[in-house]
Amino acid sequence: MSLTLFLILCLNGLQYGLLLFLIAAGLTLVFGVMGFINLAHGVQYMVGAYLIFAFTGLTGSFALALPLSLLAALAIGLLLEYAVFRHLYARPHLDQVLATFGIIIFLNELAKVLFGPTTLSIETPAFLSGAIQLTEQLRYPVYRLATIGVGLAVAIGLFATISYTRIGMLVRAGSTTPEMVAALGVNVTQLFRVVFGVGAMLAGFAGIIAAPIFAIEPGMGDNILIIAFVVIIIGGVGSIGGAFVAAILVGLIDTLGRSVATDLMSLFFGPSMANQVGPALASMLIYILMAAILVFRPKGLLPAKGVVA
Repeated sequence: MSLTLFLILCLNGLQYGLLLFLIAAGLTLVFGVMGFINLAHGVQYMVGAYLIFAFTGLTGSFALALPLSLLAALAIGLLLEYAVFRHLYARPHLDQVLATFGIIIFLNELAKVLFGPTTLSIETPAFLSGAIQLTEQLRYPVYRLATIGVGLAVAIGLFATISYTRIGMLVRAGSTTPEMVAALGVNVTQLFRVVFGVGAMLAGFAGIIAAPIFAIEPGMGDNILIIAFVVIIIGGVGSIGGAFVAAILVGLIDTLGRSVATDLMSLFFGPSMANQVGPALASMLIYILMAAILVFRPKGLLPAKGVVA
């Protein structure tokens, strides 16, 4: 593997990891703070992608479509919380799983009705098009670098908010002793609604920034939801710092592992077989890592220790 290819894979892995973090951060907040299993969280990622596609078509500008899509993703998340999810908080986890799985089916079919079953795409915004010369032999797309920068900024802002602000203090307290927080006059239900809305908006934001890179299609959030659950298990349920570290780790393992595993398999198999076995083996590495974490550190790499860390 050349140095240039290695750098490209590392940057791609970092970008993928930050995308996973945006999804896993909301998921770990909802699950860690509220104890609510929301399988429909991944579909919010799909909703964000379709929203940016629709608003870009209406406004003709990615920059104008971005805030509109974020507000719409937040509104849809709050609507689902008000209409469906809030009635499930006190119900058994099986009821939550079944109900949120129904939401997945409904929104996937709704996407087919509104946009059709075919794969859609949007162009990279003009002000972020082109590539930057990072080394003598490496030119990397500006948009991908921008997604890395935005992902890092959101991660820093979210960690600072949870760790050092009053709303973060209430979220951390509400995750451990909601009865005490309620006794102090805080509306815990409203607090949880804010947490849910922020989580939905983060997942939608991930879909928005991923839309110019990946295909937009019904069900696109289903597979990434599974990886997001792996991320929060590896990092520690309820831990923002753990979700960040685990997301970057999973992104790099998946991206670098595909190339390395393919190269290793080519020593034993032909090119065609190596190209099939290598990526599958790389995907297995993520779940092997999760299994090892569950055995040796059941609470995750950076457990929340009773609060969101």
